[in-house]
Amino acid sequence: MTKNTTYDALALFSAGLDSLLSAKVLQAQGLRVKCLHFVTPFFGHPGRVRGWRKTYGLDIDVVNIGDDYVQMMLDKPKYGFGKYYNPCVDCKIIMLRHTRQLLEKYGATFIATGEVVGQRPMSQRRDAMNSVINESDTEGLLLRPLCAKTLPPTPMEESGLVDRERLHGISGRGRKDQLRLAEEFGITDIPTPAGGCRLTEQASACRYAPVFQHHPAPTAQDFYLSNVGRQYWAGTHWLTIGRDQHSNEMIRRNITETDLVFDVVGYPGPLALGRQFTGAWTEDAVRDAAAFMASFSPKARRAETDITVTVTQGDTEHTVTIYPSRETALGWKECTWQDAIPTRNAMDPKKR
Repeated sequence: MTKNTTYDALALFSAGLDSLLSAKVLQAQGLRVKCLHFVTPFFGHPGRVRGWRKTYGLDIDVVNIGDDYVQMMLDKPKYGFGKYYNPCVDCKIIMLRHTRQLLEKYGATFIATGEVVGQRPMSQRRDAMNSVINESDTEGLLLRPLCAKTLPPTPMEESGLVDRERLHGISGRGRKDQLRLAEEFGITDIPTPAGGCRLTEQASACRYAPVFQHHPAPTAQDFYLSNVGRQYWAGTHWLTIGRDQHSNEMIRRNITETDLVFDVVGYPGPLALGRQFTGAWTEDAVRDAAAFMASFSPKARRAETDITVTVTQGDTEHTVTIYPSRETALGWKECTWQDAIPTRNAMDPKKR
């Protein structure tokens, strides 16, 4: 591909089967398709894009909308949440708005998605799909190749750019038609259903709720951190503790200048990060966090004696001597779904 390449369509590509088939249906008509894989802390796998390009023969770019997506959540999604923190209708709207802004960059004429009427109860009802078009300002620009024949013709079809007869009329929640179509295209590596969105998962919702509740101005980076290791809270004090070498490395990648980084001296153990966002932690809070995180080092705990923990912030470092303990004054705890429900409901316009 050269920098001067232009495209007929920009296709939203989640790496699910429907988005893959949607792009393939257009390619089969000889149309030039650029796939856009959107990434936020809640969904997206930029590290897999190279493999998808090779496996599926698609031209895919990564589009990171993390901070804009978080702001949409903070502004309270207009169409509310699903069961947990999933703003499925508003999610589609924000991606389509961004895609519309990219049409000129790629020289593209229209946008395609893998939506199927009736497949998803929240975002793929006819009324919701119409709301998506209206709110994203994509009237006359959006084509849904898998269910196009169940919908009125679009300008792309009426102009002859897209052959409506070679589009499809799939509807409902079944997968039989998609699997048949995948076989026709010779797709043997079938993606699993659902897009892998963490906002649809209770465990992840419990990780995100305290950030929404306590952080005065969270960004995407805060939610990337909340995906890592073990998450503990004591009021507004937030502590992330590594589970293994991989999560320790992920914690290191998320360190900012104001974070407190805890590391046990002389014993193997996890790395921990204390994120300060409502003012500096007191020395008592630092010692409390050090004692709690050290209790996740089995050898340090079995030593049954005071140990040393280094505490680093930016270019400064000091040590504290503490006794490892899970029972500390601050009372660190993981968020449960019962804890998360009030925050979730306060952010959902449908609950007001």
